[in-house]
Amino acid sequence: MIFVTDLDKTFLRSDLSLSDYSKNVWNSFVYPLTIATARSYKGATTLLKGLNLKYPLVLLDGAMIAMPDGKILKTNDIDKKTGDELIFLIEKEFDERPLIVGFDEPGREKFLYPKYLNRYQQELLQNYKNDSRVLNIEKLRALKHNLKLVYLGDELTLSEIEKKVKENFNLETKLSKDPYMECYFLTILHPLGDKAHALKEVEEIMEVEPEKVTVFGDSHNDIGMFEYAGKSVAVKNAVDEVKQRADIVLPHTNDEDGVAKYLSQYIKLK
Repeated sequence: MIFVTDLDKTFLRSDLSLSDYSKNVWNSFVYPLTIATARSYKGATTLLKGLNLKYPLVLLDGAMIAMPDGKILKTNDIDKKTGDELIFLIEKEFDERPLIVGFDEPGREKFLYPKYLNRYQQELLQNYKNDSRVLNIEKLRALKHNLKLVYLGDELTLSEIEKKVKENFNLETKLSKDPYMECYFLTILHPLGDKAHALKEVEEIMEVEPEKVTVFGDSHNDIGMFEYAGKSVAVKNAVDEVKQRADIVLPHTNDEDGVAKYLSQYIKLK
């Protein structure tokens, strides 16, 4: 039996905080409990400081699985040649450049951004001041291992970019509304680098059957994960497509500690 929750707009409150109630429920929960998030190892563990993390963490939309101590168990990344070809094509066709999360050497995570930023990228990067991973690159090129490439912009432009990527590359794409800004983001991943495949890997690592797995989510990148779980749970504030695919829709939002309340009630009923 394991429980896996998304972070942003699911377990975390909208201001990225955790209530004392959620912390207490997590730390006293008797079953294996972990996360599946678009955030990096550093980003996720910083936000979850104070929580008792014991089990494999699904990170970067599923491109990486790591233990709480930072040990990397699995990566599915885009190689440099493919990354460079994609970056060049999209820059030529749309004059847009991505943010890149990846590494040249294992464990040395980098977050690259282009010299010339669009307004959405500028807004996002305000949250990464003084982060040693963040590097401004005059001539943006892919890393040796690219865990994800992310384009930010309006829905129409990103839809066209997604179409172009699918026409030319065998890669996974996720187009979603940004949970905090008034824009959309297009995440590009290795074909096996999404949350769904990462959850399957975690099930194998922990030797648990899918029917004994419960997952929580709110957005489009959680939908695939629902397919590899015995029970899928959407918070009240989830997007409609997620609610339609969930076994349970909670009566509480992320700001009302919906996941923690479910976990607490689950224990009481056992």
